[in-house]
Amino acid sequence: MAKPIMLQGTGSSVGKSVLATALCRIFFQDGFRVVPFKSQNMALNSFVTKDGGEMGRAQAVQAEAAGIEPMVEMNPILLKPSGNACSQVVVMGKAIGSKSAREYHLEYNLRALKLIEECLENFHRDFDVIVIEGAGSPVEINLKPRDVVNMRVAKMACSPVLLVADIDRGGALASVVGTLELLDPDERELVAGIIINKFRGDIELLKPALDFLEARTGKPVLGVVPWFQGFRIQDEDSVALEKRRAREGSGGEIEIAVVALPYISNFTDFDALEDEADVNLRYVRKGQRIGSCDLLIIPGSKNTIADMQYLWSSGLGAEIKGLAARGVPVIGICGGYQIMGREILDPLRAESDQARAEGLGLLEVVTIFEPIKATYQAEGEITGDGIFLAGLQGQRVTGYEIHMGQSSIRGSNRPAFILTSRSQEKVAIPDGAVSADGRVFGTYLHGLFDNDFLRRHIINTIRRGKGLDPLSPSETMTTGEQRLRDYNRLAQVVRDSVDIGRIYEIMGLPITKILRHQ
Repeated sequence: MAKPIMLQGTGSSVGKSVLATALCRIFFQDGFRVVPFKSQNMALNSFVTKDGGEMGRAQAVQAEAAGIEPMVEMNPILLKPSGNACSQVVVMGKAIGSKSAREYHLEYNLRALKLIEECLENFHRDFDVIVIEGAGSPVEINLKPRDVVNMRVAKMACSPVLLVADIDRGGALASVVGTLELLDPDERELVAGIIINKFRGDIELLKPALDFLEARTGKPVLGVVPWFQGFRIQDEDSVALEKRRAREGSGGEIEIAVVALPYISNFTDFDALEDEADVNLRYVRKGQRIGSCDLLIIPGSKNTIADMQYLWSSGLGAEIKGLAARGVPVIGICGGYQIMGREILDPLRAESDQARAEGLGLLEVVTIFEPIKATYQAEGEITGDGIFLAGLQGQRVTGYEIHMGQSSIRGSNRPAFILTSRSQEKVAIPDGAVSADGRVFGTYLHGLFDNDFLRRHIINTIRRGKGLDPLSPSETMTTGEQRLRDYNRLAQVVRDSVDIGRIYEIMGLPITKILRHQ
């Protein structure tokens, strides 16, 4: 039987996902077969497995840190907010439709308990360690009776719980005490320790508060994790996008603007660009203008028609068309690709209540929404031309698809890529489109900029256009190398700030396993 440990928080965005990633990496480094698990996730950043299943990106990141292939059993239920208090419900990797918050919580979620239990039973059998992540707070009184992600799962997994609080936002001590007070006695008994996260300052000045916390709650403080900088762990959802303001304005020579659509999805597509030393990547938020940039990107969207309406009503649509007319390159990913076309049609109301929306007209493309969702890991070859793709024809690219609509070229535009594989099956399907002037292209491929050669080629094309010398790929770290480096850095930060030996004791794991890392 696997040894479980569960991270629950005093609220949302306290850092549970990142700490779960750290524990996955630590247990992996120490030689255990470790698997992450979150029964129910609400996020617009998702991932597609090799067999075409959709799951929360946080668990995919944790799986990578654990050295294993992501699988939908790690996140059996994924909720993707789509507006008007509704979410698309994804169960075991497949979308089963949209439900209102009331429908989901009152009519559906408890039905999933058997499925959650089966996933946990399989992981108990096949792994040494299960790192379980909760959601929000375990004491949301209105949701607690129908909980399928916090204490009910801890009991189901027979797991001790570590309670995580974010001290950077203030009120951490009160939220820890309040959470423990509101738990039922048997639930409180499961809490084996407290972790204070995102600390900035002198730990000695915090010590009296930690002593008070232990005396008041009877629970040990197992560590204080500092606010870390200089490396990145991919974020779970667009809530984290607001916290990226401090990273922007880096002074890189290449200015890339990404439109922060209200329903932006999979913004992790742009992490690899943001991490390039010569790139200043910024998000254009509500109320802002795009202004001057070297490249404009329109990202994915969970509600393309609503986001298209936002662009028109905010004036950003007209600004984008103006920038493109003046020769600023524009790239669209998934929903952004659909937005760049002539029109978006939804005759079956698969995504919205509106049957049609006018696109930006940057590409000769028409999109028609369908009720069946396309989810694939994909490989392909570059076939298009234009300023970014010319000279690269035949080179291989990889990515993944998550979309409801199908787009077709209705004019002289050429496809950007030919897909040669979807979920490990051979295909020959055109993807995307390149404008007649070659300065605009769109694609359904998420993860496009994780292709290191293409990312650097795009940046170097812009550099040459500005009279700057290109940088060779050898001067930059590959995306895969950087992720592995950052998992190891994160693991070391947590090892240095948390009593890992005590956590091993709580879980019943042999402490001798960690000696080589001390």
